[in-house]
Amino acid sequence: MSYQRRARSRLASFRYAFSGWWYVLRTQRNAWIHTAASLGVMAAGVHFRLDRLEWAIMLLAMALVWLAEFFNTALEAVVDLASPQLHPLARVGKDVGAAAVLIAAGAAALIGIMVLGPYMVALLWPA
Repeated sequence: MSYQRRARSRLASFRYAFSGWWYVLRTQRNAWIHTAASLGVMAAGVHFRLDRLEWAIMLLAMALVWLAEFFNTALEAVVDLASPQLHPLARVGKDVGAAAVLIAAGAAALIGIMVLGPYMVALLWPA
């Protein structure tokens, strides 16, 4: 695979970005968990007819998780390239990247509970 430093066109830039997205989906098991959670949250949002602010909060929370996952995947690739042998600092880099994803996912889960929780309670235990 040849690598160019700069895309020759806007279309090529988008192609590279989608290639990266596809790489994450193909290679990262947790990306499929994020996909299922994102689709579930969006379905719940449609079902409960979230208002614009609630949608904005939920979309930001989902984006935070996805960004953390993408950065973690990029970090792992760079660490593997720079340190093909096992090295304690390489492990630290990978572990800290994974922790960032965990923090983002935990925050998103709490936000989801705060936004969707009242709707779920009203659905399960109507007043």
